[in-house]
Amino acid sequence: MDLIIEKNYEDMSRRAATIIADEIRKKPNLVMALPTGGTPLGTFEELVRMHREKNLDFSSAISFNIDEYVPLKPDNPQSYYYYMNENLYKKTNIKPENTFVPNVLDKDVEKVCREYENNISRCGGLDFILLGIGNDGHIGFNEPDDELFAYTHLANLSESTIKANSRFFSSPDEVPTQAITMGVGTILKAKKIVLIASGENKAAIVNKFLNSSVVTPQLPASFLLLHRNVTVIIDEAAAALHKKTASKTTHYSF
Repeated sequence: MDLIIEKNYEDMSRRAATIIADEIRKKPNLVMALPTGGTPLGTFEELVRMHREKNLDFSSAISFNIDEYVPLKPDNPQSYYYYMNENLYKKTNIKPENTFVPNVLDKDVEKVCREYENNISRCGGLDFILLGIGNDGHIGFNEPDDELFAYTHLANLSESTIKANSRFFSSPDEVPTQAITMGVGTILKAKKIVLIASGENKAAIVNKFLNSSVVTPQLPASFLLLHRNVTVIIDEAAAALHKKTASKTTHYSF
C-alpha cells in the first residue's frame, strides 16, 4: 500500500485526478468505478479542467457508479447518478451509454445486482476504482457488520451514515435508508484502487485504518490490505493523528 500525504484538499484532489488521467491515457477504454459525496468533488473538477485544457479524452472510458440510493430516479437531484452527471459526465465527452448505475427502480433487487455484476464483467472488469472512506470505515456502502457481502447487493444504511449524508438533504428524514452498492469482493477485483480522504473529521478513521494489521468486517476498509495495488491519498488534516508533522507531500509504502 502506498500512502501519499498532500498539504491540503486541493493538492489531494489534483493528485487523485492526475492518477486517473494517467490511467485513461494509458488505456483510453478504462473501466472505472467512481464515488460520490463531498470528498471527490475536487477530483472531478480537476478532471473536467484537464478535459477542457489538456484534451483529456473520456470518449472511450466506461464509468460505473459504486452505489445508488433506493429508490431515487436518475434525474432526482439527490440521486448519485444525477451527482455524477452534473459533476463529471456532462462536462466531459464520456458517452452516456458508457455510464452505468444500478436500476434501483426495479423491485427484483437480486436480478438488478446480478445484472450489474454481469455488466462489469462484460466490460472486461474494473481497471480502476476511486474510493472514499466513511467515518465508521465503510467503503461504498459496505457498513461495519459481523459479515460483509462479496458482490453488488442491497445495503441498509447505518444511522451514522444517514446522519453524515443528511447534510445533502433538507432534513434527515429525507435521506434514503437503503442503497444498492458494490460489495467488497467487487471492489477488490479492481486492478488499481485509490482511496482519498480529507479533513480533520476523517483523521480518526484514517489513523485507525492505516494502523490496522488485521482484516475485519467491523472495519470494511481493512479489506484493502488484501489488495496488491492500493494508493491512499490524504491531506494533512486527515493525516493529523497519523503523522502530525507532515508539512509537504509525503510518500510511504507499507
